[in-house]
Amino acid sequence: MGSRTDKNHDKESFTPPEPRVFRYELPGGWEVLAGKTDEDNDILSLKTARPNDWWFHVRGMPGSHVLLRSRDGQQPDALLKKQAAAIAAYHSKARSGGVVAVSCTQACNVTKPRGAKPGTVQIRKEVVYKVRPAVGEE
Repeated sequence: MGSRTDKNHDKESFTPPEPRVFRYELPGGWEVLAGKTDEDNDILSLKTARPNDWWFHVRGMPGSHVLLRSRDGQQPDALLKKQAAAIAAYHSKARSGGVVAVSCTQACNVTKPRGAKPGTVQIRKEVVYKVRPAVGEE
């Protein structure tokens, strides 16, 4: 009858659920992930993201959290970051807009305020890219 505690017994083996995401590959094999729901955004930004991944979100309106996955010993150039920002704009309420402002920071600068609803985060050290919404190469 001790099986009720088995789920909590080995917390080290717990793996968080995988977020449901849109996946894109940019030139050079760089991977971009975009969350599908607020809950997926939380998992993507706070559990899946590695500290050196690049995080993107359209400014001032609802949209997907987007990650440009980091690669050992490599930094994405400005063009790659702009392409990831365009994907974030595409997966937002600004999709049909013209030029859209998108926040970018490293994932280590993304935190969730205590008690905030799913999909709500705070960011530090942001850079803003002005891009047109797109999912292909621009």
